[in-house]
Amino acid sequence: MVERRRPIFVKDAIDKVMEQKRRGQTEILAISDCEDRFLAEPIIATHDVPPFDRSPYDGFAIRSIDTEGCSSTNPLQFKVIDEIGAGQVSNMQVREREAIRIMTGAAIPKGADAVVMLELVKESESDRQKFITLSRMMKENDNISFKGEDTRKGTELIEKGTLINPGVKALLATFGYHKVKVAKKPVLGLIATGSELLDVSEPLQPGKIRNSNGPMIEAQIKRAGGSVRKYDLCQDDLPSLYQMIHKAIEECDMVITTGGVSVGDFDYLPHIYEQLQAQLLFNKIGMRPGSVTSVAEKEGKLLFGLSGNPSACYVGFELYVRPIIRYWLHSNKPFLKSGKAYLQKDFPKANPFHRFVRSSVDFSNGKLCVEPVGLDKSNVVTSLAWANSLMVLPGGTRGYKQGDVVNVLFLEEQRGSAVLWEEIPKSSR
Repeated sequence: MVERRRPIFVKDAIDKVMEQKRRGQTEILAISDCEDRFLAEPIIATHDVPPFDRSPYDGFAIRSIDTEGCSSTNPLQFKVIDEIGAGQVSNMQVREREAIRIMTGAAIPKGADAVVMLELVKESESDRQKFITLSRMMKENDNISFKGEDTRKGTELIEKGTLINPGVKALLATFGYHKVKVAKKPVLGLIATGSELLDVSEPLQPGKIRNSNGPMIEAQIKRAGGSVRKYDLCQDDLPSLYQMIHKAIEECDMVITTGGVSVGDFDYLPHIYEQLQAQLLFNKIGMRPGSVTSVAEKEGKLLFGLSGNPSACYVGFELYVRPIIRYWLHSNKPFLKSGKAYLQKDFPKANPFHRFVRSSVDFSNGKLCVEPVGLDKSNVVTSLAWANSLMVLPGGTRGYKQGDVVNVLFLEEQRGSAVLWEEIPKSSR
């Protein structure tokens, strides 16, 4: 008898998964080894930036009061008493009609309250004494970068759960974080099921296909921030599949299987969940593709049963697995970032359920635009390679036309979102 399943809403499915969320453990890494990891604590400014008043230009530090009345018709001369480069501090104090040559980034010397840029003065020398001539007035604090004007000590600069990219590493170095607390990567067991599957290295055979889901999900896990433990391809055999999943639960933080979640004679995962005494969270969702996505929980560990169809498998991972990985990595923005875009092609399909369409999003004439890529079928692979977003079409709509505003989820954007996407009603062109 074919199993009857009752679909739940996408948001309800995500909520059920996120009810099982937990933070991962942390570890300390050297700053040289922390790229592409996720911060387990915020970056706090350990000092003011700049740490002292400094010059943003090459020029001369002077007293602004000495420039009163200075003009092109009444130029004034200043005696150069010292020269300081970046990283140096002058022991001299600037007094009346004196100047100190100063390089970009150097500390403002005592007595000075303005910097005149190098190109605004005329330099001269007499009896080995250097002078500058100025032809304009300067105001107090002209061309001075003040202590703390960029960042004040104690300011939170980067929140925990943020991916460490080159810019974040620059901040870590600036504030002396030579050791960095990061989240330990969750280990996800990956099992591809199906007697029809061949290894990538094997030649095609009648009735067989190569295992594309395995390498695809492995890449998605790594993009989300997790690590992968791969298991052998598993045939449609209940005892061996049970043993492999049982082993994966023991060895991993979460387990992903692809295939075996439908309602056919060889779809064993529902029986395995039962044998494992795992709590089934859901096994059908009102969405396309990926309606047969299943999730179960066993002793605090999640078992994700993703579709054997590549596009359905891909979408299921991004909606349900990625957020739980990102929360594990201490992120408070675990969901895909969303935005509004103008549809560039008609999409006439009716949508009784939420539809997530593999799409390409880009800017055109100053507007964010989106269009579907490839065939919109769950078993299609090529559209995944061309997609950088998922177009979200709410259930209960009768198709969309060019120019309509739709929601898109950005697949490659790493900052994430604290909330799910906002449903947008169909708009008129």
